[in-house]
Amino acid sequence: MRSYRLTSSPGQALGAAALLALAAAAPALAADDGADRNFTIEDPRITESSGLAASRAHPGIYWTHNDSDDGPYVFAVDSRTGKTVATITMKGVGQPRDVEGISIGPDGDVYVGDIGDNLNGSWDHVWIYRFPEPKVLKDATVRATQFDVKYADGPRNAEALMVHPKTGRVYIASKNEEGGGLYEGPAKLDAGADNVFRRVGEVPWVTDGAFSPDGKELVLRSYFSARGYVFADGRLGKDHAVDSPLLPQSESVTFTADGSALMYGSEGERSDVVRVDLEESGDGGGGAAHRAGGAKDTGGGEGVPMKGTPLTGGIVLAAFGLVLFLGRRRRRR
Repeated sequence: MRSYRLTSSPGQALGAAALLALAAAAPALAADDGADRNFTIEDPRITESSGLAASRAHPGIYWTHNDSDDGPYVFAVDSRTGKTVATITMKGVGQPRDVEGISIGPDGDVYVGDIGDNLNGSWDHVWIYRFPEPKVLKDATVRATQFDVKYADGPRNAEALMVHPKTGRVYIASKNEEGGGLYEGPAKLDAGADNVFRRVGEVPWVTDGAFSPDGKELVLRSYFSARGYVFADGRLGKDHAVDSPLLPQSESVTFTADGSALMYGSEGERSDVVRVDLEESGDGGGGAAHRAGGAKDTGGGEGVPMKGTPLTGGIVLAAFGLVLFLGRRRRRR
């Protein structure tokens, strides 16, 4: 993080304070009516927000869901207030086991990934649920289509579900501390047969992912870092570090609907969603890999912006472990 020093000169101090005030106010002017800024999820029912998707039909609305053992529920949260404005109950599906990801396709449908497997391969299949994004935001029960999913190389744990915004193809990134895989689904999901996902790329430890609105970039995040990949013809290209905030349990990421920023979420009661702006690089490219520029909006949330790398993550994890260890020693005395 960049640091600032205020001198003892009253004039300089006043000028610096004015500049800081203007810098703090600028992000608020960048978005209409306060939408798509940092916010806190206020709904007491949402304690394990494990996926995040920016609405295509309703500006400033973000879809999320709880992790395991919650039921077939999806919540629409208004980023202006942090309050839930619609609860969708899916019918026509089985009992969800471990819902980990959510994405919106070019067809305007919401895709929900019941793809978690904490025993790392104990279930021979997982599920994807799909329903049309409601035109009106209100509590409703909707009929969802259920798709059975299998992996060509056997069962595995996964937490990231991404629907390509142009082709509509569904991708899943598996979660493995030694490195996971990017899996590509069939061109069209079939509700009457097994949908076999095939490994098409290698990825690091992943807790969520998202395509840029133009489909040219894929961002994958972990607990302590994020990377952007050039994405073309269904394959991963050059990758770059992407700024990401330090959150208590970093579980989700999505692009804003206009592609100008990434929104990072976390699990927990009253969890924060933190915006990280993406700056144009001037090279003509689009998406996070070309525009990883810095966290300009850090007010109102608990996230600490940082450039994501696996090394950074390891250092932070070690620091957390040391703090916990010292705290326990103090309590024992």
